Amino acid sequence: MTTNYQLNHLRELESESIFVLREVAAQFENPVLLFSGGKDSILMVHLAVKAFHPAKIPFTLLHVDTGHNFQETIDYRDRLVERIGAKLIVGSVQEAIDNGMVREETGYNATRNYLQTAVLLDSLEKGKYDAALGGGRRDEEKARAKERFFSHRDEFGQWDPKNQRPELWNLFNGRKQYGEHFRVFPISNWTELDVWQYLAVEGVELPSLYFAHERNVFRRDGMLLAESEHLPRRPEEKLERMTVRCRTIGDITCTGVWKSDASTLEDIIAEVSIARQTERGGRADDKRSETAMEDRKKQGYF
Repeated sequence: MTTNYQLNHLRELESESIFVLREVAAQFENPVLLFSGGKDSILMVHLAVKAFHPAKIPFTLLHVDTGHNFQETIDYRDRLVERIGAKLIVGSVQEAIDNGMVREETGYNATRNYLQTAVLLDSLEKGKYDAALGGGRRDEEKARAKERFFSHRDEFGQWDPKNQRPELWNLFNGRKQYGEHFRVFPISNWTELDVWQYLAVEGVELPSLYFAHERNVFRRDGMLLAESEHLPRRPEEKLERMTVRCRTIGDITCTGVWKSDASTLEDIIAEVSIARQTERGGRADDKRSETAMEDRKKQGYF
């Protein structure tokens, strides 16, 4: 009897990501894994657990908390950290506001999403982390499509998209000067559909926000936004009760929801496979300008 060692595309992606995770553990002294509670960072944690089993993952988890999160995200984060026995560091945007590090936006379109950059850079500096693992994927947004697996950041945490290192034959150069660090993106080559298919195959638990549920929402700039005390409505923005779900999870003030009846992973996979708009199309923070994501990344954003 012959054994078939051929991998399907999901196992090839898994193998590539695990290789990158192990490279980070080998090349860097104090790496950290950025965790938002979204599906991509959940996938990252799951892959890290598989990469280093039976040992604990060699990465601290870092969550930059805006204080305006969906409560379901925070509940899920705390359960996951307890289950895998990881160390969690929380960088607080609210504390940064209170300390005068950043200034809160005002008005109907105010969001704390942009304030995360300063808190992230401060957390990385305080922890003396030399690499930060992120769940960015190249199919998400054109700025992320430019990024390498190992993405160099200067001493100010800034990214220069025109000065990136070649990565031939999966050889990764993690050399840097003191005070600099790297952002590393092990799931760069995954698509949104790949993520959902893999999570379904692996039976990974997910926050309830990703599945269809009833919620009060209102319409703004072509998006549906969830009712929240942190999100003031204009007089003409009326609440509607709809069955919705999240395709991406971030700060509640800029995370759009989608009308959907998808209540299982199989339903989500079927929905995503025929979707005509990317998941980032429901993010208000990406709509401020044509280059909103790239501008933020140059300043040190995720």
